[in-house]
Amino acid sequence: MIERLSLNSLKFFYYVARYERVTVAAEKLFVTQGAVSKQLKNLEDALDCALFIREGKKLYLTVEGKTLLACCEQVFPQIDQCLQQLQKQDHGKQPLILSCEPTIAMKWLIPRLVQFKQRYPEIEISLLTGGGNPDFKAQHIDLAFRRNDFDWGNVVYSEKIADEYMVCVAHQNHEEPVQQLFISGSRAKMWTQLSTHLKVQLQDFEKVSLEHFYLCIEACLAGLGATIASVYMIEKELSFQMLKILSPICEDDSAYYLLSASPFEDDPRKVIFKQWLTEEMLASQTKLSMLK
Repeated sequence: MIERLSLNSLKFFYYVARYERVTVAAEKLFVTQGAVSKQLKNLEDALDCALFIREGKKLYLTVEGKTLLACCEQVFPQIDQCLQQLQKQDHGKQPLILSCEPTIAMKWLIPRLVQFKQRYPEIEISLLTGGGNPDFKAQHIDLAFRRNDFDWGNVVYSEKIADEYMVCVAHQNHEEPVQQLFISGSRAKMWTQLSTHLKVQLQDFEKVSLEHFYLCIEACLAGLGATIASVYMIEKELSFQMLKILSPICEDDSAYYLLSASPFEDDPRKVIFKQWLTEEMLASQTKLSMLK
């Protein structure tokens, strides 16, 4: 009997049984709905029995389907555990590829990666800069560090790391009234959100748009005007009093998330990095809370 069955068909059946919808299973497996339906039909033909009762878009297991699912629930976790053990042997040789937005990578993450390397010398981080929806498959990305200002869908695993906080700042020695306010064009909704929270503080500025936050920060440090930036991006400048705060620190209704195309628990390195990242952002929040 076993030689007549495809392991792929059993895997597709397992996902459909778990999520009760072909559409969701297809998304999780990164295949088309047609491919899933074909594999289910092949499996039912091979077993000569119906595995699902179809009612609209939802599927319900038959008695035979429940029996097969119980078997899969025993076998697949064992296979997963075996594969994870094999992967652990190779993980020390392969870098963990992390995609991160440019400015938060430059101003906050990169200065801390030395500490991560000292604490976890067996894990190598390979950093890619980029924003928006990450293409895990094409770029071979393991993790993506993003804010939740776009819909990443239900095929991505996500863990919230920290809330975002914004503040308006200018050069510490800027004596003349600040006229220009540099705004990053990388966050389309930012001005609308913050102009509500900081209406009084922002009403007299001439708004100038630049492509990235790091350009706005550099313009501000050069004494060309003020800017609105994430407190994480300017933590060092605030700590060394290179910039002065012109407004209250406020939330912008977004947060930083760590994203993965597969469960974090499948790769011990992902769990370690997630825990470390959470600790570091919490430490930054504690430090910056003294500035409020």
